[in-house]
Amino acid sequence: MPKRIVLRALAAGSAALLASAALPAAGALADSGTAATAAAHYSGTLADGAQWIADVPPGTAWNGTVLLFSHGFGPTVAQDSPSDGVAQALLARGYALAGSSYDPNGSWWALNSAEHDQFATLDAFDATVGAATGHRPSRVIAVGESMGGLVNAQLARDGGGRIDGALGLCGLVAGGVDLDEYQLDGEYAIARLLDPAGGVKLVDFSSAADAQATADRLAALVTAAQQTPAGRARIALAAAYLNTADWAPGLNPPAAGDYPGQEAQQYDWLVTQGVLAFVEFGRYEVEQSAGGNTSWTTGVDFRRLLDSSVHLREVRGLYRAAGLDLDADLSALDSGPRVAADPAAVARLRTSSTAGQSLAVPLLDLHTTADQLVPVEQENAFARRVARSGDGGLLRQAYVSRQSHCNFTTAEVVAGLEAVDSRVSTGRWGASATAGALQTAAEAMGPAAGGAAFTDFRPPRLVGADAR
Repeated sequence: MPKRIVLRALAAGSAALLASAALPAAGALADSGTAATAAAHYSGTLADGAQWIADVPPGTAWNGTVLLFSHGFGPTVAQDSPSDGVAQALLARGYALAGSSYDPNGSWWALNSAEHDQFATLDAFDATVGAATGHRPSRVIAVGESMGGLVNAQLARDGGGRIDGALGLCGLVAGGVDLDEYQLDGEYAIARLLDPAGGVKLVDFSSAADAQATADRLAALVTAAQQTPAGRARIALAAAYLNTADWAPGLNPPAAGDYPGQEAQQYDWLVTQGVLAFVEFGRYEVEQSAGGNTSWTTGVDFRRLLDSSVHLREVRGLYRAAGLDLDADLSALDSGPRVAADPAAVARLRTSSTAGQSLAVPLLDLHTTADQLVPVEQENAFARRVARSGDGGLLRQAYVSRQSHCNFTTAEVVAGLEAVDSRVSTGRWGASATAGALQTAAEAMGPAAGGAAFTDFRPPRLVGADAR
């Protein structure tokens, strides 16, 4: 997969791999502002070869809280914040930062090692920073982004006594099995309806190049289909199964009844913005992590799935306008050759990559409303699972009206973090995690922090979750 697609899709860049000696290095973030210049930098190696890093404000500038950052899907190099700007702002507020690379010898889908490595990073921080400063953390708040948001939810579930609170950013909180399932539904719809005799390989990739070949074929099919009304209707159907946002970069959100406009922006995400390529590469990495194919279409009722989609009216409207029989296409999906999963691989992925889900500590999730890689609908599935566990009172979710994955300003991240910190201090959420309170807190940081766009929003149902 071209590196440009990976880097465009990830919310945060990869940090450079640092030296393994666990020694402080003053000025390690010298280009990040005054507070960061004075920070001490630490790094080391964990038992599985993972690297850990930490940055700590000097002396009494450290407020005693360490933020344990779980990075997203991508190269397994250590990161301790979502961005340089966020790092600068948090260090200036007295927070220490820590994070690990996860196991560098495994898949980029690093769920087999991530939670263990993050807890081990806390141990290394305690030992190393404690020896250097004479102080141990008084509070730990976990922060996770994208795939790291799934790790973060696991830490919030399992970290009672070690973690005090958690902030999730654009987290993949529905988990790996649901992710692979709804993505396969959409890929299957593209292949079955746009190239019924083509035999597009959808699972069991032998290499990244194998996955890229599938991505190229699917993108070519979608590009050709975009030229006709019937093709556009079928793209909208596949996009509904993929939970694809209908608000693309550089454009205004389409009106509720503007079905052609909605589909055009979904097409932009899938092909122009490279989502299909990212999805296929991600599938290859998940299969490497789980040891086989983790998704299936056996037993799937494609009519029922479509009925649960927020894009149902769009699909029906475009099919009517094209003079195309939606029922016939749904029958073609339901009667087509099915994809069977490897049960052992599914079991391994359920063990490593779910967060379904009790909570031991308070968790605030932030999500953009038009996220092309981790659909905001994942928050709906996650909230229902947390509620079923009886821990709904510990969870709060807030939304930013903006396109793109993990596209948060520094002000939005800091406002979310301080809401979690307040919840830990006071023992109650109060109004601190509401859209209005978060917007006020973010705006108080001034325009240099990027502004904010918190909004009252309720995510629709995640198509394909809990459906089979």
